[in-house]
Amino acid sequence: MSTVADPRLANITVAHAPAQFRYEIRDGDAVIGFTRYRRPDGTQRRVFVHTEVDPAYGGLGLARRLVEFALDDVAATGERIVPLCPYVAKYLHTHHQHDDIVDWPEGQQ
Repeated sequence: MSTVADPRLANITVAHAPAQFRYEIRDGDAVIGFTRYRRPDGTQRRVFVHTEVDPAYGGLGLARRLVEFALDDVAATGERIVPLCPYVAKYLHTHHQHDDIVDWPEGQQ
């Protein structure tokens, strides 16, 4: 049995856009989703506040791919993760590879 990859995935890339304080998922040059964060002054924390992906790309696992990339990047920098975004929090509750660098907001653990 062979599987055919969804053609919408052919040109998908993920990148950090630090000037916009977000990670982006792109289809070619078009931004089709992002996860936005804040960096409180004087801290080594990225506070994730919102994640969205264009509904035309729904069901392809792109939000998960985007968030995995972002959290792995934060881990590589030695910074900490604060999940205010419901999607990022849900991801972290089911994927535990970053447990040691998560600062849960009060009431979210």
